[in-house]
Amino acid sequence: MNAIEISIKMETDAIAYYSEAAEKTENPVGKKMFQSIIGDEKRHLKMLEDLFKGLDITIKDVSPMENVKTVFEQHRDDMKERVPATANEMDALKVAMGMEKEGIEFYTKAAANAKTDKEKALFERLAQEEKQHYQVFANTHFFMSDTGSWYMWEEHSIVEGG
Repeated sequence: MNAIEISIKMETDAIAYYSEAAEKTENPVGKKMFQSIIGDEKRHLKMLEDLFKGLDITIKDVSPMENVKTVFEQHRDDMKERVPATANEMDALKVAMGMEKEGIEFYTKAAANAKTDKEKALFERLAQEEKQHYQVFANTHFFMSDTGSWYMWEEHSIVEGG
């Protein structure tokens, strides 16, 4: 199996896992975050399949961090309700972080060993986006485990003692 075929399998597995996690997640922000990442992974899969078929691919400049930031901004009121995260949701985020970390490592190696410039560019782009996905999952894990601290960090608040 070559790097493109392995990548297709990885993206397909990620879509399945994140879809199941989104379905099970009760926290509205966590659910939307998983759904946003699913969209990215589907786009990755399409680019990989097109490359595998020998079709021309277009690598769009997409920012997963900006997409998820929009989700958080749109659901700010929902976040204030402080829906507690379940242990399963927290575990799902930890697994997702592990999957993204493996993806980063795989795509970085695949880019270094790419046979064509087109493959190299795609694998580099995928590694970059997987890094952003990892950060999204890490931030969401932090938010869901400690909402109050997350707000202070996210809003860059300064706490002054008196």
